[in-house]
Amino acid sequence: MGSSVRKTGKTKEPVKRNTVTIDSVDIELTERVVNMSRVAKVVKGGRRFSFNALTVVGDSDSYVGLGFGKAREVPEAIRKSIEGAKKNLSKVKRQGQTIPHQVVGKFKSARVMLKPCAPGTGIIAGEAVKAVVELAGIQDILTKSLGSSNKLNIVKATLDALSQLETINEAKERRSITLKKMFGEYSSKRRAEKRIAAGIVPNVEKVAQELESGEISK
Repeated sequence: MGSSVRKTGKTKEPVKRNTVTIDSVDIELTERVVNMSRVAKVVKGGRRFSFNALTVVGDSDSYVGLGFGKAREVPEAIRKSIEGAKKNLSKVKRQGQTIPHQVVGKFKSARVMLKPCAPGTGIIAGEAVKAVVELAGIQDILTKSLGSSNKLNIVKATLDALSQLETINEAKERRSITLKKMFGEYSSKRRAEKRIAAGIVPNVEKVAQELESGEISK
């Protein structure tokens, strides 16, 4: 009569399906199927059908990626596209809940324009563009899709536009100029004009000198 031996040891932790590690930080991803299509290949014995899946994954904060999978069954095509999207994650630069500046992304014959907007506007976009910007964590944005209506091209054009975004400090370092030179004297002039109109003049002598020199208008 054999004796039963109980194996002792640490229990294995369940594997999280949609979690990736970037810079030693675990990021939980959300997946969204943008498009599913059935394609047929004509062979000697007839037609062979398969499915294409276009999927976007992101953490709804700053990372987003695109994946494309093809298989004989729908679940397998989606699984392949998700695995491919995890390997193609890119970081999106934001300014609050919108983007820093207007940008146009291009891929083949598709063009997508992204434009920042005021808080509370929401996401004004089509299905394909909306999936990308939502999973990138952008909540207020205006978009316009031009050219091709192919969803794969539109998604890639959107990702191209997001990759072109840069913050003010990054633009300053790239151009090797100061913020004052980048934006000019327009903001300071407008601020002085508003203070004069409101009757709030912190430095009368300085404002008088600027008025005499013509730097600001009366």
